[in-house]
Amino acid sequence: MTRLLTHLRHVDLAVPDYEKQLDFYAGVWGLTQVAEDSGISFLAAEGSPEQYIVRLRRAEEKRLDLISYGAATPADVDTLAEQLLAGGVQLITRPGTVDTPGGGYGFRFFDVDGRTVEVSADVATRTHRRIEEKESIPVRLSHVVVNSPDLDRTRTWYEQHLGFALSDTLASPHMGEVMHFMRISNQHHSMAIAKGPHTSLHHISFELRGVDEYMYGTGRVLRAGVRKIWGPGRHLAGNNTFSYFLDPHGNTVEYTTELERLDEDSWHPHVYDFSQPEVTDQWGTANAMSEIVAKESFNDVDRGCFTAPPV
Repeated sequence: MTRLLTHLRHVDLAVPDYEKQLDFYAGVWGLTQVAEDSGISFLAAEGSPEQYIVRLRRAEEKRLDLISYGAATPADVDTLAEQLLAGGVQLITRPGTVDTPGGGYGFRFFDVDGRTVEVSADVATRTHRRIEEKESIPVRLSHVVVNSPDLDRTRTWYEQHLGFALSDTLASPHMGEVMHFMRISNQHHSMAIAKGPHTSLHHISFELRGVDEYMYGTGRVLRAGVRKIWGPGRHLAGNNTFSYFLDPHGNTVEYTTELERLDEDSWHPHVYDFSQPEVTDQWGTANAMSEIVAKESFNDVDRGCFTAPPV
């Protein structure tokens, strides 16, 4: 299908301990709170023109509220909504005014696993600034990874309905395929789908200015006492650096940089054997990948699926 999505805008989380989560993201993680209203906070990356890249909402139960993508024009938003309806996809809202910072025109719908997805266009850009050398805060949102109990069904849905393309796959002789890296531009992946025991958020990735800034950021978060799961290292698929931590509610968050840009006309997906240590970490600096490390990112069952978030 014709690709109508342009980029990843933001990821929205609901959390019971709102203050603790806000302190983490607006503190040690390096985002900036740009708006707050009745238990909802909007957090921006200083280097990004997006109005916000994380939204936090006070709630009784932890959940992934939604994942938001951009489209180039309102006409593309309308076209996508029509295509999804024709394909039998359940819409939560019809295209219309978006009532969040920056406004815009968009709509929401459920993916095949019951996650809420938003697509919008004409969102006002935010005044942002250049991140300085050695300044170890996120430049932008890099990508999001979700867990799915049916890896190929989820991959096929995103290809057929949203125009994602497969970049690479991770597999092993004993476990088969465990992760698909999916793109909507020449960026190696804006989303990845991981094989998990239930539908949930796997991790959110934040890009820093460069390797120096990424390492300074990794050290700063470590010194703050935040629990590190895996890293620092450099993946083979995507060729990006990685340091994974847990936020206060057990969501995995990543610092990364230098995610690969592809020549889409000539690119052919690889199947990488992640049991080979150089696949998971080219540098050899990270703690070894193991079942214990992998299970950290299974996350809790997301009970928000097929239930539209209240805001």
